[in-house]
Amino acid sequence: MSIRAFFNSVKEGFKGIIRHPLVTVASITTILLMLIIMSAFFIFSANARFIMKKLGQEPPIEIYMELGVSEKDLLATEKLISEDPDIIRYEARTPEGNYVYFKDNLGESSSILDNFDYNNYLPYTFNIQISNPKHADSMVTRLEAYPGVSKVDKESNVMDFLTEARKIVNVATVASFAVLFIISLFIISNMVRISVYARASEIEIMKFVGATNFYIRMPYIIEGGIVGLISALCAWAISVLVYRQIFYSSMKNINLDSFYALLPAGNVMWWVLVLAILIGVLIGAIGSGISVRKYIKV
Repeated sequence: MSIRAFFNSVKEGFKGIIRHPLVTVASITTILLMLIIMSAFFIFSANARFIMKKLGQEPPIEIYMELGVSEKDLLATEKLISEDPDIIRYEARTPEGNYVYFKDNLGESSSILDNFDYNNYLPYTFNIQISNPKHADSMVTRLEAYPGVSKVDKESNVMDFLTEARKIVNVATVASFAVLFIISLFIISNMVRISVYARASEIEIMKFVGATNFYIRMPYIIEGGIVGLISALCAWAISVLVYRQIFYSSMKNINLDSFYALLPAGNVMWWVLVLAILIGVLIGAIGSGISVRKYIKV
């Protein structure tokens, strides 16, 4: 297709939008509603993955040092932990620190630990959090080889559950998007079919005088793409405004570093925009292309 023919198709696409305002409004509304649903599900799944990632980092791996471990081995192990790229944070506890921690957790029963000789019975410990729960097993094996380490414990059940949960959310997101895309495509193709049907005679004349199928179909594809783009921008604006309101309302009394904190709107708004434009333009263009296909087979 020549540049002139392309710009002529673009011009005809805009004319088509103006020529059938009711169909255009109906098409925009249909795609808009579908994109809002998709955007809402994307934001939900993004927050679910975000929260599960933080929770997956939280179940600790406890490193118990040998009783009476030497200062040299203790410092060497701490150095190795601090330099490990898979460890996002760690907390070192002395025997006295563990003693205080246990007493605090016992509450009113803490008196049973009075006069307890923690130096002889409690070890130095390290509580670490890793970036990915899938690496827990290899991490434990690596930690057990560090100098002065007696044993390493991990919350394997929690980590395994969170790993599987993240996989399920990812699969559910892809499956839901596919279903919504197909539904949207079916609806918009039937909506645009009304516009194409009104111009069936015009299409037949163009076909008889030698216009190619691609040349006839191009203005409708561009028209659908423009409708999809308008719908996408509207859906994005509505989704972001609603999510901002939900975020500020629900996060008033919650620390942003909390494991249950939502993603800030700024972290998802551009992804939602790209997603909405991509899917909106595709649905509009493909739906229009499918609708006009019937009438160019003369």
